[in-house]
Amino acid sequence: MSIHARRQRERAERERFIVTTARELAEAEGWDAVTTRRLAEEIEYSQPVLYSHFAGKDAIMAAVAVEGFVDLTAELHAARISATDTRHALVEVAAAYAAFAQRRPALYDAMFINPVDLGFATATAPAPLREAFAELRETVRPMTGGDDLDTLAETFWSALHGLLILMRSGRLRREEHQQRLALLVRRFSA
Repeated sequence: MSIHARRQRERAERERFIVTTARELAEAEGWDAVTTRRLAEEIEYSQPVLYSHFAGKDAIMAAVAVEGFVDLTAELHAARISATDTRHALVEVAAAYAAFAQRRPALYDAMFINPVDLGFATATAPAPLREAFAELRETVRPMTGGDDLDTLAETFWSALHGLLILMRSGRLRREEHQQRLALLVRRFSA
């Protein structure tokens, strides 16, 4: 192995360590706790080392978000392919999406709430973002009824996201969460 290859491998490992540490810190204490100073202390590298990998906290959060989309895609895919029919797929995907958002609120925030420099709904969007959306698109494909598939998937996604954020912020009754998901699925699959 050449010195250059070893340095590239070490750099990739260090970058992965930074992202993992930021994600763990955010999940434990929230994104306000993730500062470059704190992160540098946690990983035992200087702030200039962090900046040699990422332009700042927003870039680190974007890397965490991309990683989150890989996880979300796997969960949505497993839910979709385990379903026995179209309606069941919608139920399972909605439940998997909601469970992901509730189980990992800081990660969900990096993916969908906090401002990050990621191109959504563009040809330049990172592959994990496109793949997560593709799972939603495949879930609603049988329900298009003449509607544009991407618009239908965006509407389903928006409804899920809105329900979760409104519930999490205390604007919707938590005890009615399952009933709202069931109503969304019923209306969407009608």
